[in-house]
Amino acid sequence: MDRRAFISGITFGLLAAPLAAGARSRAAGVARIGLLTSQSPPGRGPGFVEYDAFVQALRDLGYVLGQNLLIELRAAEGQPARFPALAAELVDLKVDLIFAPSTPPAQAAKHATTTIPIVFAVAIDPVGDGLIASLAHPGGNITGMTSTALELAAKRLELVREALPGVARIGALAYPGFPTAARAVVAMQEAAPRLGVQIHPVEAREDQFDAAFAELSRTRADALVVLPHGTYFRDRKVLADLAGMHRLPAIYEFRPYVDAGGLMSYGADVLDLYRRAARYIDKILKGAKPADLPVEQPTKFELVINLKTAKALGLTIPQSLLLRADQVIE
Repeated sequence: MDRRAFISGITFGLLAAPLAAGARSRAAGVARIGLLTSQSPPGRGPGFVEYDAFVQALRDLGYVLGQNLLIELRAAEGQPARFPALAAELVDLKVDLIFAPSTPPAQAAKHATTTIPIVFAVAIDPVGDGLIASLAHPGGNITGMTSTALELAAKRLELVREALPGVARIGALAYPGFPTAARAVVAMQEAAPRLGVQIHPVEAREDQFDAAFAELSRTRADALVVLPHGTYFRDRKVLADLAGMHRLPAIYEFRPYVDAGGLMSYGADVLDLYRRAARYIDKILKGAKPADLPVEQPTKFELVINLKTAKALGLTIPQSLLLRADQVIE
């Protein structure tokens, strides 16, 4: 089978059925979902645990891949400019629903269709990014989960300040041209005077990581906040390794960054968001309209600290912070 035709992992297989099968899928009681994402698993770095959680949640709801569920994968392979064409392919296939986990693919899907339902899982600022009209009344054919990462930008600064009392200059790694990241930088800069720190924004695509960390070292950043983006999440192991190489303490949005070797994370439980997105997909496939399903905010937030990474960086994390952590990796 073609590499694009399956996602590896114990719980996540993928069947990309031919168009003829798709045309008769609903009649045969088979749901056909389009998956529009940044990268074809296995990809680089750790396993795609978020997709494993998503498919397991669908299985718990009665959907079995290859029996009553088919998934059409379209991956941009790290090139966001490909999203519009890939979204158009899924529309041409007449899938029953498009699952576009993060903001860039969700925007492309929204521009491609006003009729096929669209569900996202970790949109950072869906109202500000124009995906929906409001959280309570999304309108149109799109709904899902938000990670509320924008509101947590200042909180992550506070956690860095608490973990490293002597910190003065904090880098902010942002994906170029991503409006949500720009808004998060503004939120951090507004909070910085209260915390007695300075923010040094650095932009980087995936082929610019080395240069970005070299700049952070040159400007003597004491710590780093990695702002949310699907590419960064995909390359979390690369980013964690570079932070360790440059001896730069970093905080991230989701726990998988810390599992990959990052120092700290604070944010929504990403696996929970993917599971809840699966439940929305189930409701829509059973007849619910996206416009009638409010965009849900996180109900679970977690602070995770990697003491192994702290030790490698020569840091001692304050006991007060360790006691508040939801999990400490040792």
